[in-house]
Amino acid sequence: MNFRRIFLIKCLLLLFPSVKCSSTSWIYKAVNETALLSITAPGSIYEATWRRGGQRLVQVKDNRAKHFVNKEQCRCAILRNGTLQIQRLEKEDSGNYTVMVYQKDGKLKAEENIMLFVQEPVPQPILIAECRNKSVSVKCEAKQKAKDEVFLIELTQPNGQKNPKNATVVEWLVRNSGTFRCVAKNQISEKMAEKGINCSGKMDFYLILSIAGGAVFFVIFVICLIYCIRRKKTKRNEVYEEERVMQTLPTDRERGMRELPQAPSKPTPRQQRLQQRPLPPQPQEPQQPRPQPRPRTQPRTPNPPRHRP
Repeated sequence: MNFRRIFLIKCLLLLFPSVKCSSTSWIYKAVNETALLSITAPGSIYEATWRRGGQRLVQVKDNRAKHFVNKEQCRCAILRNGTLQIQRLEKEDSGNYTVMVYQKDGKLKAEENIMLFVQEPVPQPILIAECRNKSVSVKCEAKQKAKDEVFLIELTQPNGQKNPKNATVVEWLVRNSGTFRCVAKNQISEKMAEKGINCSGKMDFYLILSIAGGAVFFVIFVICLIYCIRRKKTKRNEVYEEERVMQTLPTDRERGMRELPQAPSKPTPRQQRLQQRPLPPQPQEPQQPRPQPRPRTQPRTPNPPRHRP
């Protein structure tokens, strides 16, 4: 702080007490509210004139009010103490208001400037937090009604770090999991949204669960595949055995019916002598002619009929 400059200003005020300095103040109001622009100069007010951007609005002189603009268009009135009252504020009412205060002898008593800002209340912020590769993607958005409307968005991390920014959307990509807080505010209103998220443990749990589930599914699939192959092979062997048995039974029966006793491969000496000995001659009997049937010369008499007793 420059103490020399402050000391010089105080000396000038003591040497020239009649010098009047104009002061400037800021007032923030919401739409549809009522603004009261008061005069900070002490003492009674004999004459005060309010201007807005060089245009005269109202004047009070000797407790009499005078309007220089349409009352309905201005929606303003002046009180006896010189306070300017504006009802049903609109965003177009924002601007620099100047009041000139005069004494009864016509000398300037004070000049004050008031900056009036008419704003819309901030909307409810929308906080979106999601996990991306063990990191947290955070987005805080406050949708504005007008294109030129900007809010102060303050995004707070779980470790307490804040990031205020004059914008409508704020995005972060951090590694800290926990509770995030988004605050949208301006000079007349403030709204907040919170959301808790934990990415590291959540992602590890799902990763382990997916790996375990895949392993169990693979083992079950292999067991089912081996069981199906063995069952199919067993059925095939059973069918093959049945076909082989059915083909073998008729063949064995035919072989049993066709097989005859086989002669020894080498005849014995006795069999050789018997084969070499000639057979004795057998006596031949004369063949007698077969008897011929006797011809019938007389007809056969029919048998008489039998009578029942």
